[in-house]
Amino acid sequence: MRFLPTDEQADFARTLRSLLGSAQVPAAVRAWADGEHGPGLALRSRLAGTGLFALAAPESYEGAGLLPLELALGFVELGRAGVPGPVVESSAVSVLLSELGDEALAKRFLPGLVAGGAWATLTLPGGSPYALDADAAECCFTVSAAAELRLAAPASREALRSTDPARRLSRPAADGGELLAAGPAVARAAGAAGRWARLLTAAQCLGTGEALLERTVGYVKQRTQFGAPIGSFQAVKHRLADTLLALEFARPLVWAAALSLAPGDVAAAKLRCGEAAYRAALTALQLHGAVGYTEELDLSLWLRKARPLRDAWGTPSECRAEVLRSVTPG
Repeated sequence: MRFLPTDEQADFARTLRSLLGSAQVPAAVRAWADGEHGPGLALRSRLAGTGLFALAAPESYEGAGLLPLELALGFVELGRAGVPGPVVESSAVSVLLSELGDEALAKRFLPGLVAGGAWATLTLPGGSPYALDADAAECCFTVSAAAELRLAAPASREALRSTDPARRLSRPAADGGELLAAGPAVARAAGAAGRWARLLTAAQCLGTGEALLERTVGYVKQRTQFGAPIGSFQAVKHRLADTLLALEFARPLVWAAALSLAPGDVAAAKLRCGEAAYRAALTALQLHGAVGYTEELDLSLWLRKARPLRDAWGTPSECRAEVLRSVTPG
């Protein structure tokens, strides 16, 4: 069995990596953290040109079909580059509207999301009460415990700071806003959207961990102590090797989860990728020494993402519980 991306999928990932490598993403992240969305929105338009956002919408609404594996590959690259904005949430909204089966709502919102002309953000029952980057999103969707899908009122979008300054949070109003749909169909669509959000966040975690490891390896080759690069010290090699193994063992879980979209598989991928990214952050911080704490160093942009991404769309304890439910009879 070949459990690797196809040539076409690998080419797509390389295209995204090349685009993001030339896009000055760190500057866009810093601007986003300061509330200046222009560079991030320009980056969104460039990403939309690759067809990335079309992978979460049916062809009947200008999408490429619901293709979780290809989208997960793309989100690894978004995590590696540290792309700001509600990229996970926008894709989850596309899935929710696609699965809902309401043609009027799909026609109203999906073309803009697919074309990269709009950001959307989302909160779901049982998840975080905070919406990501609602101040930059054209649409803020909420699903209540009573299975009501609403378009939150703009007045509920005051942004708060988080551990990662580029992840701006706000709490949507508990009620109010436009009621879009309600009932069992909303609950089913919300469940599907939540699984996609967890999968794509796992992919982001994997890319974030890869970026942290890559930058740390480059640093320990240059930093010298006692007349030798610190990367030549056995303790440093072991720490980096452990970090690499954690990322490599997490990677196939992402592909397996994308192929099945089973709740237990998605939770396992999120758990392993989140923990691997957090380990990569701890390793990067320790091996960079005091310079690792400085905001001026681009490394800080990824260091600050690792913990929030680990907990977004499923904390480690929540993911462990989901994995246990999936393997427990009855």
